[in-house]
Amino acid sequence: MDNFEKYIRNSVPTKQDIDNFLNKNVITPWQFDSEVGYVLDNALQNDGVDNSISLQSVQDNGTRTSVVYADKPGRINTYGNSFTQCAQVSDNETWQEYLAAHFGEPVRNFGVGGHGVYQAYRRMLQNESTKDNAKYMILYIWGDDHHRSLLRSRFFATSGWNMRNKRNNNMHGCFWSHLEMDFNQGCLVEEEQMLKTPESLYQMTDPDLMVEALRDDIALQMTVCPNKEYNITPDMEKINQLAEILEIEGVAGKLNADEQRKRVQHIFDKYALSATKYTIKKAQDYAAQNNKELMVVLSCPRVLRELMNSGTRYDQDIVDYLAQKKIRSFDMNQVHIDDFACFNISFEDYAKRYWVGHYNPTGNHFFAYSIKNTMVEWLNPKPITYRDIDQSRIDFKDYLGEYHV
Repeated sequence: MDNFEKYIRNSVPTKQDIDNFLNKNVITPWQFDSEVGYVLDNALQNDGVDNSISLQSVQDNGTRTSVVYADKPGRINTYGNSFTQCAQVSDNETWQEYLAAHFGEPVRNFGVGGHGVYQAYRRMLQNESTKDNAKYMILYIWGDDHHRSLLRSRFFATSGWNMRNKRNNNMHGCFWSHLEMDFNQGCLVEEEQMLKTPESLYQMTDPDLMVEALRDDIALQMTVCPNKEYNITPDMEKINQLAEILEIEGVAGKLNADEQRKRVQHIFDKYALSATKYTIKKAQDYAAQNNKELMVVLSCPRVLRELMNSGTRYDQDIVDYLAQKKIRSFDMNQVHIDDFACFNISFEDYAKRYWVGHYNPTGNHFFAYSIKNTMVEWLNPKPITYRDIDQSRIDFKDYLGEYHV
């Protein structure tokens, strides 16, 4: 564990990092929150399509600014990470705004980049107890959101990436509320945020305090151990105990280093998926108890690659759970599989149509029109643009003439 302690010590933020985050010496897209670590803030980011700047403005409640039909009553709230937030596009280019324009009613955006499934659920609880609550709630699960739910502080999981990409003003994932396995009880428990005030964040600059806070963070160990650069061996006794609780195979003693890493990753995946099932159940129970409706959206680049290469997916547990519990869901992975089949190009060229890291404006538009039929079927009453309204119809045949189709 010496290398893990060294990793923590080398990963602490500087006082300047904290100053930038709290005092806005440098514009960052985040602001502190005492429950989910941080929420959105106003920002201009040099990360948009065609080397443009993306403009993100935020309302008082931390939601991304709605423009389209924003003065109308809202009944749809969306929660998740940066693919819900719609990072790398400007306010009116989000999939929520495209849907709002099509439906004739607002679709509110409470996504926060970097949040995991559990943090998005806690953001949901925060907001749904206010005047901005809604009947219909979308929980969007992307990529490694499952794993983020288990981290005490995602900052320490991404610090290497931050340094390599010179993101030294990015307090992405300070301590937050999260899930952990209680090894004594053999079940997941909900843990509250460790640093609950802006001033307390300066404790993150103290290597000794951070080692004490994180040395037994098994999720952080499993996150960083696949990186050979760090040469970190996680606590195998705890990992095998975790595997036993999850009723899966542990790490055998005769495995070589690469095999061991793969086995640890498999156990971490199962641990993370169990956290997601726990969170979905909490969200579904909350919806049922409060006369609300829940939809879960799945989208993941790792799953997409696996489906294309082998027809299998590592998150099959979640797909099966949603079907078993009859929870309404929408799988964007399969949409992309079907869409890609319509082209005679490489996947790399296909990806350029929709992604610039996150979805570009075209990608958000594609997602909006992919999910819209599922949403129309879900909403009651249907959006005004899908209701039967008696009115005289205009026949454009004569007007269009030979151009009529």
